[in-house]
Amino acid sequence: MSANTDCPDPNAQTLQTLVDELERLRDRVTTLENELTRKDDRIGHLEAELEEAHTENKALEARLEDLEESQSPIEARLDAHEKKLNANKDRVGELQARELEKGAHLLEEHIDNGEIDVVDGRLERIQKDDGESYFRLPESDDPLECDGNVSLSYGDLLPLQQLAKMDEDMLRATTSALPSRLAAKLWKARTDPAVGDNPWRKGSTSVREYVTAGDMKHWIRRQEKGISDDYAKKLVSRTIDALLDLSKSRLAVKKRTQRKNGLEYTERRVLLMDDVDIPGEMAGSGDT
Repeated sequence: MSANTDCPDPNAQTLQTLVDELERLRDRVTTLENELTRKDDRIGHLEAELEEAHTENKALEARLEDLEESQSPIEARLDAHEKKLNANKDRVGELQARELEKGAHLLEEHIDNGEIDVVDGRLERIQKDDGESYFRLPESDDPLECDGNVSLSYGDLLPLQQLAKMDEDMLRATTSALPSRLAAKLWKARTDPAVGDNPWRKGSTSVREYVTAGDMKHWIRRQEKGISDDYAKKLVSRTIDALLDLSKSRLAVKKRTQRKNGLEYTERRVLLMDDVDIPGEMAGSGDT
C-alpha cells in the first residue's frame, strides 16, 4: 500500500506559520525603531529649544535686575520734581488768590479755577473788549485798569442774549421749545452780521429797530425748511411771545395799519425802542 502524497506535512505548515509570524515581528520592530528615532530627534530638538529659552530667560532676568536697580533713583528724582512742582503750584495759587482779592482780573488760561482759594470759593468769568476771557471776584473792578474794559459777564445778559450766543447743538440741548430757539436765532441775526439772513429793519424817531410779522414768517420758513405757510404763521405768534418773555419785556409789539394793492391790512411789528436798555448795547444807537 503506497503513501498518500496529497496530505500536507504538519511540520512544514507549522514552520511556515512561524516564519510568517517572525517576518511580521521584524516589520513591527522596524516600525517601532523608526518611530523611536523620530521621537529621539524631536526630543533633542525640544531640549535644544528649551536650553535656548533658559538662556534667554537668564538674560532677561539679568536685564530686569539692572532696570530695577536703575529705577529707584529715577523714581526718587520724579518724586522730588513732583513735590517741587506742587509746591510751586501752591505758591502761584496763593499769589493769584491774593491778587484776585485785591480786585485783579487774571487771564482765564492762567487760572486753575478749582484750585484757587478765595472768599466764598466763587470766581466770575468775564470777557473784555480785547477778546480775552478773565477771572475776577464777583463784581470786582480791575484796580490797574490795564486789561481793557469789561464787555459783559454771562450772568449780565438777558436770557435772549444768552441763548443767542449758543451754537445749534447747545441751543437744542438748552431748550426744546422751537419758538424759543427761533427767538434766539432772530436776535442773533440782528446783532451778528455774520449770520447774513437778517429780517430786522432800521427804525426812525423813537424806534431803534423792528421786524414785521410778515418778514418774520418768511424768515421762519427759510430757517425751518418744509413747514407750511399756516404753521409758519402760528410760529410767528409763538416766537413773538418768546421774544417778549426772553427779553424780559425789553421789546414791544405794536400793530400798524397799511395799504397794499388798494387793500388795507393791519400787521404786527416787534419793536426795539430807542430808549430801552439792552445789556452791552448803547441806548440811542444800534452799536453793540
